[in-house]
Amino acid sequence: MSAAPSQQSDLELVGRVAKGDRTAVRLLFMRHHARIYRFVARQTGSESMADDIANEVFLELWKQAPGFEGRSQVSTWLLGIARFKALSHLRKRKEEWIDDADAAAVPDTADTPEVAVMKDNKAGALRGMVDALPEEQRSVIDLAYYHAKSVTEIAEILTIPVATVKTRMFYARKKLGEALQAAGFERGWP
Repeated sequence: MSAAPSQQSDLELVGRVAKGDRTAVRLLFMRHHARIYRFVARQTGSESMADDIANEVFLELWKQAPGFEGRSQVSTWLLGIARFKALSHLRKRKEEWIDDADAAAVPDTADTPEVAVMKDNKAGALRGMVDALPEEQRSVIDLAYYHAKSVTEIAEILTIPVATVKTRMFYARKKLGEALQAAGFERGWP
């Protein structure tokens, strides 16, 4: 007797997807879509792009499920797919040509680092400081603190050595600590 669908593990559901079970894809979608969407939105800075990419991740799940070997958690595997797709979309977007008039019409809604630091809410200010980190450090912090991934899982998602993850984490935390202190906040996480 098999477990009820809501009680089945992600690994069991991927096994069902590999056999062509669309219900299993829907269950995985319900479990992981929001996390993938938030991750991609932070990586790309675009909610519409994040929505498209998150949906593409589940199409990839459908295609790649038969080859999934279970060497990592399903959530880690899906975030790895999402990261690859986000980077691909960002590269394509950079390659697309935009004329000067169209570019000038796009409003710049991003906060400056000064505006982010001035915010009363420490968590909000910290999020702005994380966003200001170089992409390599930002990805590590995002996966560790906002997606609760281990160093090993981060290394797998980003396809880098564990030692590199630890180094990036060290320098990112150092920069964040200095930025928090400069902004008048006590060091540490909210």
